[in-house]
Amino acid sequence: MSPGMLARFAGEWVGEETLATTRWGPGGPATGYATARLQLNGRVLVQDYREERDGNTALQAHAVFVAEPDHDQYSLYWFDSFGFVPGTPAPGLWNGERLTFVRSSPRGQTRHVYAFENEDTFTLQLESSFNGGVSWERVMSGVYRRIA
Repeated sequence: MSPGMLARFAGEWVGEETLATTRWGPGGPATGYATARLQLNGRVLVQDYREERDGNTALQAHAVFVAEPDHDQYSLYWFDSFGFVPGTPAPGLWNGERLTFVRSSPRGQTRHVYAFENEDTFTLQLESSFNGGVSWERVMSGVYRRIA
């Protein structure tokens, strides 16, 4: 794969999300907004994300996606308003239309699975594991559509 694969995420997106009840909060519907832009000759994608629930901002995140020199490898640096900061980047791989990252921290692991349905629609599944990846719990699922 090439760093150009990150260009698929560039733009403005809105998504309908379904959150599971977790240790971080109650479940239910939400709306996600993301703005992403390429930087550094297309090797880096910077994304700002906001989740709204009941008309209020519930979560904000700043994500940095990096196409590593080995073109099959990607890294994700995730910062959010819950206070999660990356100790190390999450490694990621493209497999067809799917980009998967697994973030690890002392709190456990979170798997991000981005899957493109077409150039203007992708899904995102977030799952957490608290036992080293033996089992996974759904945290959030969303469908995002490009609006600009």
